[in-house]
Amino acid sequence: ELPDLREKAVNPKGETQFSATRLYLQLQVYTGCADPKPLADALKSAGVEGALYLDLNDPKGVAVLALSEDPAFFTGPFRTLLGRAPFEGLTRRPDLTMTGRTYATGREPDLAFMLLKKPRQTALNPDWPWAIWYPLRRKPAFAVLEPAEQGKILYEHATIGMAFGGADAAHDVRVSCYGLDRDDNEFVIGLVGKELTPLSQCIQEMRKTVQTSKYIKKLGPFFVGRAFWQSPLTK
Repeated sequence: ELPDLREKAVNPKGETQFSATRLYLQLQVYTGCADPKPLADALKSAGVEGALYLDLNDPKGVAVLALSEDPAFFTGPFRTLLGRAPFEGLTRRPDLTMTGRTYATGREPDLAFMLLKKPRQTALNPDWPWAIWYPLRRKPAFAVLEPAEQGKILYEHATIGMAFGGADAAHDVRVSCYGLDRDDNEFVIGLVGKELTPLSQCIQEMRKTVQTSKYIKKLGPFFVGRAFWQSPLTK
């Protein structure tokens, strides 16, 4: 029998929420860009919901972040856009491609907000132009831990994120990517904020947790950039 594939969460009132809609995210990274403005103009004209980043580690590097509730967007209009000028003259870096979908942890007070609106509000906030995006994969041993032990480990990790978020120092976008990328990663993480240093420090603090120190098999590669263009937040 096929399991219930909807996202599920119980709110503080004890009511179970369901959603069959998720937000999909994809990051495509390029090099060889001398002028990012034509790329931004093309994204804006095409109505892409997302951002264009300037690569901190490559003076001719850029990255395109695109968001859509329909995964067919990435094999349709977005694919067409990236296959023609001004993108077709750039060199794509497939090792940095990241794709994922929002998911429920089961404890969201407002499931639709967490799945669809909060990631948009975070990734497209003009006050948070700096971004670090990276994939990760846990060791298989984590999956067989008792749920209570998993929860304890994840809570330690989460408290650091909440502290940085509460101080408006770093805000995260977390998407699941099981089976969606070539390297068998499990999650894609985006850290965004007003300044770059707190994003780096947040990752540094996470290294001390049990999850990262004992149960992460692979982190990265990392993309670090600053937004050159962001679409307006309309949803």
